Amino acid sequence: MWIKLSFSNIYVTKTKVDNMQIVADVGGIPGKDCRGFCKYCYFRKVKGVEAFGCKNCSLGKIGCDNCTTGIRETTNEFLPPFFVVSSVQSTLMLGNYRDADLKVNISGGGDVSCYPHLFDVVSAFSDFGLPIHLGYTSGKGIDDAKMADELISRGVDEITFTVFSTNPEIRREWVNDKTPEESLKALKTFCESSEVHAASVIVPGVNDGEELLKTCADLEEWGAKAFILMRFANYHNQGLILGNEPILKDVAPHSLDEFEALVRKINDEFSFRVTGTPICDPENDSPFAISKDKNREYLDILSPITSEATILTSNIAAPFIEKIIENIEASDLVNVVAVDQDIGCLVTQKDLEEVDLSQVKETILIPGRAFVHDKVAEEVLSRDGVNRIVARGPDKLSVDGEMSGTLSQNDVLKSELIAFEDLIGAINFFGIRKQ
Repeated sequence: MWIKLSFSNIYVTKTKVDNMQIVADVGGIPGKDCRGFCKYCYFRKVKGVEAFGCKNCSLGKIGCDNCTTGIRETTNEFLPPFFVVSSVQSTLMLGNYRDADLKVNISGGGDVSCYPHLFDVVSAFSDFGLPIHLGYTSGKGIDDAKMADELISRGVDEITFTVFSTNPEIRREWVNDKTPEESLKALKTFCESSEVHAASVIVPGVNDGEELLKTCADLEEWGAKAFILMRFANYHNQGLILGNEPILKDVAPHSLDEFEALVRKINDEFSFRVTGTPICDPENDSPFAISKDKNREYLDILSPITSEATILTSNIAAPFIEKIIENIEASDLVNVVAVDQDIGCLVTQKDLEEVDLSQVKETILIPGRAFVHDKVAEEVLSRDGVNRIVARGPDKLSVDGEMSGTLSQNDVLKSELIAFEDLIGAINFFGIRKQ
């Protein structure tokens, strides 16, 4: 659940029922402020400066900060420490967090371990009396493992650490880590003294198989609390929409079925919390837990669908959404059409241009965060001469593995039911009322 605030680099996320994190963005540019790209990085080889269009654009103009430089993260330099600290302080002063269990999450577009003022902001937040979460770091900024002890002593009690592999030579080559031994020593210290959510992008033939099992065994022995497996993306339909495919030549990512089987295998063999993205969470059934037959009774609380519409979505989400529509007995009113894109938030104009318009109704709901201008979406989806209404659905209909690992099954079910109620509201409002 996201609670948006007005400060440009501060927002609050509710990660657990009783825990809220104020995310302090320290800035940073991928590849520049992380001591060089990892070989598998999504932002390697990014091309183009043109705007995609998105929901934040004005009605009469295609392009805004979000869909030009924002998605490419090319202009967000590291921020001065006083700006980061004062923004968090202002958020605390203006927000009503008296009874909340608060934590500061230091995050950025680069690697937070490379932020030159990390100790300054950590010390300041510690003086506020708040525990600290270091958002995604690969540890490449850790030249001396003693840095971990120093951060822990200043109040850091949670770390999300992209380990990739506990083999230092693999980290040296693939993570571009100049001091992998020190980074891994620091990770071990973090695991022993704080809550570590480890993460790995899984590249076939590099850090899967026996290498992955060895990494998991090390993490379990050190005391990591959770492990997020991320499927490596190498093609446009897997999310590489910035003109930079393939990231790695001659590397075929795991299929979705292969990846899900891998996530479940690691979950069965190790004791820490395991999630996968873009699929799956074996413990709380996300994404789309409400599509499971065992949770079907929860669908009774949803409002009835009274209008006709097409839901245009990603190829991962489509079968789940279609099953939910079937389970609420609305298939005669709503159909689901998948575009050739794995992630709904990364649907672009190109994906819409490939839609078979004979399969869509006069009202179409597209993903809320799709990277296409509203006017363009309407024009592209009406190119057969049928004037269609194109509206946006909710930003999210479920939670991915990066978030679900911090949530209970009830939290996931609640968030999905709220999102689908919003989706149904949009269908009934924009759709063609059935006579």
